Amino acid sequence: NLLISLSCLFSSPPATIAFQGKAFLARSNLNSSSFHKLHMSSAAKAGVATPPVARRDEDRHVLAGLMPDDHPLKAKLVRQSETSTNPLLDPPKKIPDPYGWLRNEDRKDEDVLNYLKQENSYTESVTAHLDGLRTQLYDEMISSIQETDYSTPANKEGKYWYYTRTIEGESYTIYCRAPYHGDDVKIDWDGSKETHILPGEEVYLNVNELAKDKSYCSVSSAAVSKSQKLLAYTADFTGNEIYSLYVKNLETGEIVDHDETIECYNRVVWGPDENTLFYVKMDEAQRPYQIYRRLLDRSKEDELLFQQDDESFWTSIGRSSDDKYLFIETSSAETSEVHYLDLTKADSDLKCVAKRRTKVLYEADHWNGYWIITSNVDQTPNMRLMMCKVGENESEWKDVTMIDNGNEVKLFEGGYERSLDGVESFDKYLVASGRFEGIPRVWVLEMGSDEGAFKVEKSTQLTFEESAYDVGVYVNYNYNSDKLVLYYLSLTTPLQTLEVSMNDPNNADARRVLKSKHVPGYDKADYDCQRITVTSRDGKTEIPVSMVYRRDTMEHHASSGKTVPVHLVGYGSYGACSEADFSATRLPLLNRGIVYVVAHVRGGSEMGRQWYEEPNGAKYLCKENTFNDFVDIAKWLSEEKQMTTPEQLSIEGRSAGGLLIGASINQSPELFGVAILGVPFVDVVATMTDSSIPLTCGEWEEWGNPNEEKYFDYMMGYSPMNNVKKNAKYPSCLLTGGLNDPRVQYWEPAKFTAELRHGQDSDTSGPVCLKIDMTAGHFSASDRYKYLKELSFDYAFLLDQLGLSN
Repeated sequence: NLLISLSCLFSSPPATIAFQGKAFLARSNLNSSSFHKLHMSSAAKAGVATPPVARRDEDRHVLAGLMPDDHPLKAKLVRQSETSTNPLLDPPKKIPDPYGWLRNEDRKDEDVLNYLKQENSYTESVTAHLDGLRTQLYDEMISSIQETDYSTPANKEGKYWYYTRTIEGESYTIYCRAPYHGDDVKIDWDGSKETHILPGEEVYLNVNELAKDKSYCSVSSAAVSKSQKLLAYTADFTGNEIYSLYVKNLETGEIVDHDETIECYNRVVWGPDENTLFYVKMDEAQRPYQIYRRLLDRSKEDELLFQQDDESFWTSIGRSSDDKYLFIETSSAETSEVHYLDLTKADSDLKCVAKRRTKVLYEADHWNGYWIITSNVDQTPNMRLMMCKVGENESEWKDVTMIDNGNEVKLFEGGYERSLDGVESFDKYLVASGRFEGIPRVWVLEMGSDEGAFKVEKSTQLTFEESAYDVGVYVNYNYNSDKLVLYYLSLTTPLQTLEVSMNDPNNADARRVLKSKHVPGYDKADYDCQRITVTSRDGKTEIPVSMVYRRDTMEHHASSGKTVPVHLVGYGSYGACSEADFSATRLPLLNRGIVYVVAHVRGGSEMGRQWYEEPNGAKYLCKENTFNDFVDIAKWLSEEKQMTTPEQLSIEGRSAGGLLIGASINQSPELFGVAILGVPFVDVVATMTDSSIPLTCGEWEEWGNPNEEKYFDYMMGYSPMNNVKKNAKYPSCLLTGGLNDPRVQYWEPAKFTAELRHGQDSDTSGPVCLKIDMTAGHFSASDRYKYLKELSFDYAFLLDQLGLSN
């Protein structure tokens, strides 16, 4: 949810696009047979690597604004949302797109593929001397990972314990279960792959077998039926995020249902029996928009239950916490609507919780005949916690309250102090997740026992010893449980699963650590972290910053005053938070004396939705706050804090985080030594003008619509592709992409690579390297070992450019 859009199936070669938006390409010399050419210098002839030089079509452009009446695609291209009242650019404006020829929808054009291969060859040549370092980094990462491991078992309705396993040398997850014989289970495992985690263990899905002879394999939904005799799962074998649906008989191991013609989204949900499944289909732009009901006995054809035609809305499915209702949620970035189907009644019809209202978001769960609703209705800055009886309309929604010291108080009123992200219901409790003071929080609400009544008796915010951490609700299958399982971790604490009593959730004696992630060779005492704030350039906004480092690194810096290398990362879009999480693969950097810094810039929701929304967040016409915050933190680190220098400062971001990095190096190229841009969204305006690209219409509610006068100039002012500084000194850059990426198309990093080389001062700037994975999508390699090798490649480049390769 957090990243960008899906793949573009619009197959017009002369089109330029990238991440979410779209752009129409108009150009003249389409008959050119050569889509690229390499200029070989004397240095190249002498054996020194020279980068490919992509051909520039200077007269090539895309159009933003009102499409001319005689344009052949006028009837097909949507230029703005149906509800927008903003005037379109008229006449339309041309956006230069000299590298638009790199866009090839079907990924089969030989000229384009050859060019990408040449870019990969150049990158291999530039980094060939790092082969030993890559191997060393990979070995270090492997040594800090327990390759043969398991996830915390979760009991499902007193029948089985469910968990996953990984085995040393095997690349993918193994889904396992074992018979349930009571909650008092002690795992006595010797660490070997042969030994069962629990007695009677059985493997019900081995993804390693699915992935055999395939370059990519991702299993998404893996849902067990009510009887726990059938498994429904979806699988993607290309990385393009188009999934196939399978149903497996867990008693015989047989695939009992699979239709090769069904291409679906990743989620599948069981109905009330063993015969009914619900799944989601996508349109040509890979937008989830249809919900189907499928009967496994094939007594009737798949039934279209719901269809969303508004191109700005996505559609998803789920079940209520008590499994009584199927929910169909359809939403844009700012407006949502929830439909429900009563699964306890065979003849029930689809109904709506509340009809959509512009700029009103809401979600629903069910508890004891009531809807539990989170919503920003009445334009509250954060979500409110509300309720009404099932069947009542939105006019009956009421804030959830509790009597505290004789006064009735609203538990979550939607104000600035606390943010509410979601609620999960149990038989006697509600569990709310949100944020307070920039940190993730969990609250347990104890419900009254009067039948048919809705009353909160007590609300408890869970507390933990560390000052900064990440915590959330783990797998809790059993609605009637009075125990809650959480996940917990921090920058220095590896992942734990904790069990708490919902009756007394802060009782330390009643808390139980179910499992702590073992990190071989890791000693927490050697590392430390801190959470600080940096004042932004506006003089009033305090930007949270998290740091993790080896204690001896910071002690040496404090005692000697010498600067240290710093790696600064960020994201800052969609309201997605960058959490203070532990990562074992980060240790090779920390152990080489690098301070790892997470910038919680505006555009996320670390400080509540106001950190994301207008007027003071980083959306629409205040998007540049994201980039300004990041640059301000970098300046603070090197100028005010004097912890590092530009030559020692590396930065990194992926997807929309790649936009952050691209915009930051354009704003202050002299401030950074190395930049890693993973699957970066960098051609913002050209991409966002073209509705033929997946999800453009929905993304207009994130960035704005550059077809409209209101947004065009502002977006042109920060789009990385359009703002490379001429003859400036730029940091060393590594850009990565996946050929099958449906969210950020491969040509985004390819085009920006060419533009950087064309514009920067080649004598003083660092190398610009492009690495395209020809078999992967947006999320890099699905093979966990290949993923570590890719990460080792990135880190080796980073260390080498910082002068730390030795």
